[in-house]
Amino acid sequence: MTQDYDAIIIGAGVVGPCIATAFARQGRKVLILERDWSKPDRIVGELMQPAGVKALRELGMAKAVNHINAVPCTGYYVKYFDHHVTIDYPTKEVAQVTNPMKPINEITTPENEKIGLDLTLNMKEWDEDEKVRGVAFHHGDFLQNLRAICKNEPNVTAVEATVTKILRDENDTAIGVKAKQRENDEIVEYHGKLIISCDGIYSKFRKELSPDNVPTIGSYFIGLYLKNANLPAKGKGHVLLGEHAPVLIYQVSPTETRVLCAYRSTKPPSAANNEVYKYLKDSVLPNIPKETLPAFAEALEAKQFRIMPNQYLYAMKQGKQRGFILLGDSLNMRHPLTGGGMTVGLNDAVLLAKLLNPHNVDDFANHDLISEKLAIFHRKRKNLDAVINTLSIALYSLFAADKNSLEILQKGCFKYFERGGECVNGPIGLLSGMLPFPMLLFNHFFSVAFYSIYVNFIARGFAGFPIAIYEAFDVLFTAVVIFTPYLWKELVR
Repeated sequence: MTQDYDAIIIGAGVVGPCIATAFARQGRKVLILERDWSKPDRIVGELMQPAGVKALRELGMAKAVNHINAVPCTGYYVKYFDHHVTIDYPTKEVAQVTNPMKPINEITTPENEKIGLDLTLNMKEWDEDEKVRGVAFHHGDFLQNLRAICKNEPNVTAVEATVTKILRDENDTAIGVKAKQRENDEIVEYHGKLIISCDGIYSKFRKELSPDNVPTIGSYFIGLYLKNANLPAKGKGHVLLGEHAPVLIYQVSPTETRVLCAYRSTKPPSAANNEVYKYLKDSVLPNIPKETLPAFAEALEAKQFRIMPNQYLYAMKQGKQRGFILLGDSLNMRHPLTGGGMTVGLNDAVLLAKLLNPHNVDDFANHDLISEKLAIFHRKRKNLDAVINTLSIALYSLFAADKNSLEILQKGCFKYFERGGECVNGPIGLLSGMLPFPMLLFNHFFSVAFYSIYVNFIARGFAGFPIAIYEAFDVLFTAVVIFTPYLWKELVR
């Protein structure tokens, strides 16, 4: 049994339905295959930065955030020991200059690019706010909305099946897939001119590009839900810093709040001997804001913890594998501390849809032309990709602060934020995805490094001057080591 399509999309996570919908609205015949169309339960992909919201609007899928009790996010609250600073997202005026919304022809309409009105999203407030906004939600509900929009397209065929193999012709060009139907275990071959794998963090097809194309695990997150929690700053993502590994807290509905607690190890915490419970009770609980403490203590005793690896994978160049493309987390991953995963994936979908629109590529069987467009795709995605990915690794390293030089950088980073002005406008613009400029990230990161050295000299005083000199070199060396290799990979490879 064979069927032919213009494009076959493997995986219906966040990116798969988006690129499938874009292609379908451009007149392509699209098949999307997903092993399980039921609502997933994940502890990440719940906070979308403003640049992700912008990309969703450009795809004409903005209403995917409606009717799921989503709540707006207007910036961050950063707590460092007993001090805190509140940081707002950039203004719309700045965003319109640095990263303006550019709807895709034939895909976006004045109606589908707008977020609708519902019980939790007050669009009058949203429109009147002079600053851009992000949005938080339950991942599974958001994903089911994306899937519903996708399935509603006449040019989309949605099938529940597990793809087991990429089919290739004698010239090693991808020509289709072999899939096992979930309903009856029947093996079916589907033929398509272009195969796009969006099969997520555990992708089985990313090695199609190279056997070395595998992610690295740097740490873990322990996740739990709080019920009816009070937070110090309404509508903000909360980052808690100190001697402990960083803790991220954000509201995902009017009654539920997500907590992600970083765990400094390349191996997951053991389930034996209540290791996770002890870690949260001894290391995290004492640093939770007093307003949030009752809800956290209640969730802690419930012991309903989720553990996930934090992985990194830089994006390899594509085009040599004719007829085959990776997209989303199967192509590129970063630390989830900054909530940039969906932002990168959605912007990649926007860029690919623009480059492969029928005015540029009339037939997906023209693999030489698609290879040329993929070279452009790899180059153009770098600005946003390099900023989000490098920032996620750099901030986690500073915030986790597992040695003296990083503790100095962590303190200096917080003091840098306390200065206000461009010392917060630049970093939050980078984090939100609205300032996609790698050299701006470079400037701010090393400004933090030098300011950290200055702060440390002041703290050491005259008597500690010799120690501060040694620490200055250590801080600079550490800053170079944790920052430049990742930026280099993102920009050059």
